[in-house]
Amino acid sequence: MLNIAVNLGRIGRYAYEGRQARVEQFLSETGEFVRQLDSMSVNPRFQETLVFFKDSFKELESNKRLDAAWAETAYTWANILTHRAKLAG
Repeated sequence: MLNIAVNLGRIGRYAYEGRQARVEQFLSETGEFVRQLDSMSVNPRFQETLVFFKDSFKELESNKRLDAAWAETAYTWANILTHRAKLAG
């Protein structure tokens, strides 16, 4: 979970900097990490957060605007997942 959070922080930073290629790179890598979550057991206390995150991540992937609001969404999820990572396991 922390690898996803770290990548989301990178994605947010690169979006603010307008670095499209780096955003694409880390979105792709993070997407693979997110897909791997489907085969992992997740603590039920984290399940609702995970559902909300997956929906939000799909939106980030499909609607790459690289504006401040888009970048802030990535930063917000990085923060949420960092703080809730202990619940995921």
